Order: sequence, then structure tokens, then C-alpha cells
Amino acid sequence: VLLGANVGTTATAWLVSFKLTGIGPMFIVLGALISALPVRMKVIGKALFYFGLIFFTLDLISAELKPLQNQPEFRQWLALAEAPWAGVLVGLAFTALVQSSSVSTGLAILLVQQGILPAQAAIPIVIGANVGSTSTALMASVGMSPVARATGITNFLFNAAGVLLYLPFLRPFSQWVVDMAGNPGIAVAWAHLLFNLTIAVLFLATLNWVEPLLRHWLSADLKSPRPGILS
Repeated sequence: VLLGANVGTTATAWLVSFKLTGIGPMFIVLGALISALPVRMKVIGKALFYFGLIFFTLDLISAELKPLQNQPEFRQWLALAEAPWAGVLVGLAFTALVQSSSVSTGLAILLVQQGILPAQAAIPIVIGANVGSTSTALMASVGMSPVARATGITNFLFNAAGVLLYLPFLRPFSQWVVDMAGNPGIAVAWAHLLFNLTIAVLFLATLNWVEPLLRHWLSADLKSPRPGILS
């Protein structure tokens, strides 16, 4: 489920890369209307409302960022993220702060589309955002059952391992994706999808070997003999 969610969240990047942030108000209204229906529909309504709110917020941020196009100091500061390790740290820290990889990824694509941030610098930020987003699960699992805590830790380990695997090749990977996509904004969306898809396939293919190893590492937290974190 966690690996699948990582792939599913890349849909936001694609919508932003196709410049569809204007759909936000429509989903906000639709979500509010559905929330007024019987109780079972309120969950769907809230999901649609907050989905629209993300895009509406990104649309507002996009408008406010336009004046920064003429600020060379701001562009030079953002260009520092082109160093893979720096970009990963920026994406990790910012996503942990805002608690949403969709926001940080969408913002990175908006900066690329406006010519403020090079695509090669945005891709490491997006890759780092995948680790920062695990802070939500880690915080949510505090005070819960041992299996829940172990699940949050596993989510972090999967994403952190993926970033470590990509980091030595991040610069040529970024350049290859930009050359392949042609469009800088779409290139960032492609990089986000390819990263999450390859990591999901890798860990699914090695799950029978990885799960016992994770059980051993997390044995102090998994105190009950109930079905484990990946069963």
C-alpha cells in the first residue's frame, strides 16, 4: 500500500506540469457540496475539497512568484539546489515542514515553468521530497501500536534507501530525463514518476528477502507475534 501510494501521489506533479492548477476552485466547490450529503459521502467530499485546495494554493503561489523572475539573487540561490545532495536536502526539509510532497513537488514544477529554477535543480528537490513526506507517517504512528510504528519506520526506510540508490547517479539521471522530455516542467513530473515506480518495483521484487530483514531490525518495536509490517 505504501509503495503504491508513492506512485499514486505523482499524479499531482503531472497535473501541475500540464498547467491544470486552475482546476482547484472547481474541486473545492464540488467537495463542499458532497460534504453536505449523508455521512458516508463526507469522506469523499473532504478528500475532493483538500485536493482542490492544494491546486488553488499552488495557483496563488504561482501568481505571487512571477515578480521573482527579475531577481537575479533569488535565481542564483535556487540554482544552488542543482548540486544533487543540496537539492535532496532542500526537498527533504521543505516537505517535512509543509507535510506534503504534493505541495513541494508542485511548487518546484511551477518554478521551472516560470524559468526561475532549472529542471536539473528541481529534480533533486523532488527526489528529496519523497523522504520528507515520510515524516507524516512517522508522526502519525507515535503512540500507536508497535506494528503501526514499524510501518511508519518502514515507509521512511523504503524512501531513504531509494534516494541513496539514486544519489550517485542523480546528475546524469536529471540530464537524461530533461533531454528525453523536451519540456522542463514535464521532465520533473517524469523524474518523480520514474523514481517512485522503479523503487516500488525494486522493493516488491525483493520483498521476500527485505521483510525478514526489516523484522529483525525492528524487532524491538515489534513486540507482538501478530502479522508483521508487510504481511
